[in-house]
Amino acid sequence: MGMSFSGRVALVTGAAAGIGRATALAFADEGLQVVVADLDETGGEATVRAIRENGGEASFVRCDVTRDADVAHLLATTLDTYGRLDYAFNNAGIEIERHKLAEGSEAEFDAIMGVNVKGVWLCMKHQIPALLAQGGGAIVNTASVAGLGAAPKMSIYSASKHAVVGLTKSAAIEYAKKGIRVNAVCPAVIDTDMFRRAHEADPRKADFAAAMHPVGRIGKVEEIAAAVLYLCCDAAAFTTGHTLAVDGGATAI
Repeated sequence: MGMSFSGRVALVTGAAAGIGRATALAFADEGLQVVVADLDETGGEATVRAIRENGGEASFVRCDVTRDADVAHLLATTLDTYGRLDYAFNNAGIEIERHKLAEGSEAEFDAIMGVNVKGVWLCMKHQIPALLAQGGGAIVNTASVAGLGAAPKMSIYSASKHAVVGLTKSAAIEYAKKGIRVNAVCPAVIDTDMFRRAHEADPRKADFAAAMHPVGRIGKVEEIAAAVLYLCCDAAAFTTGHTLAVDGGATAI
């Protein structure tokens, strides 16, 4: 992409698979040193191996983003290992909801809000001081098209992603004059392991998912990674507080 990332350091949460892994690989391809964070040690180490086999530099840190001590350790390890942090992609999230609002459980609510909202908040809480100390940087949070509108049978998930948008915009304004840009990427349906499992359980979901996008297909993880790298790069220096929908036209309808 030619975005002058060489020598810089990126941190990616939820990097054991899917969008997180694709973005970690894309950062590494651009010459960045990458910290791969996830609860899934096997998947996280596999991401690191893939980066190293391609000539890149990466390290894995196990992290539960809902735990302040884990996130503090993640940032400390990043700084101890690489000496700096330039970009953070707060991508860890869960999607476990399959019922209408009144049929949801308190356990589902706590789990979804814990990872998707508290996790993003904790990550930014610890990332921002590191970025301030070196004079700036960029943060991208994973929201969703569900955070830009309604998501039937996913009301808690939708609320969590609306909250990510709110956190993103508020942090962007708070630190706009401090050299820290904060944006969110909002994917629609993306071809991930999670989507494939749903497709295997009900093949009709694939046709429905394709039809909801005017371009006639679901998205690729590499397309989200490309959007994240753009939001981090110097070419996006005038972009902050933005929610970038990467959705095949779904939100334009």
